[in-house]
Amino acid sequence: MGAKAVKPRVYVETTVISYLCARRSRDLVHAAHQEVTWEWWETRRQDFALFVSPVVLREISAGDPIAAARRLEFIEGIDVLNVTDEAIELADALVAEGALPPNAADDAFHIALAAVHGMDYLITWNCKHLANMEIADAVGRVIEDRGFDPPRICVPEELMGD
Repeated sequence: MGAKAVKPRVYVETTVISYLCARRSRDLVHAAHQEVTWEWWETRRQDFALFVSPVVLREISAGDPIAAARRLEFIEGIDVLNVTDEAIELADALVAEGALPPNAADDAFHIALAAVHGMDYLITWNCKHLANMEIADAVGRVIEDRGFDPPRICVPEELMGD
């Protein structure tokens, strides 16, 4: 018997869950993001080992209690990563070394948790501080300088397969 294939590990960031649970947008770009997110969730998520973090839990628990409960239902059964000292230090370094601005501390924590826990991908719709090629090199350098492999940060559309 051959070895069982290991599924790629994916950190599911808050915006993905938010797009799954939001009312259908009338804005064409947001509606397209919602549709792609639904398609990925329905057809591809089973091909990956999914993870969230306490930061995701905090963010999706905020706001309207009914909407928050719906968001929390979507992640039932998904493993929650532990916060470690290494992740805290890496998140602080991402901000301190200028890879991310101070107002993106939570985004730095998403990246740090994904890196420290060896995620292959961080999936997000946050293209300002996460899925942003203009900052990817700086983020990657900070992570690699601390001995970790940076996760590939992408939008759901990039994990649709063939």
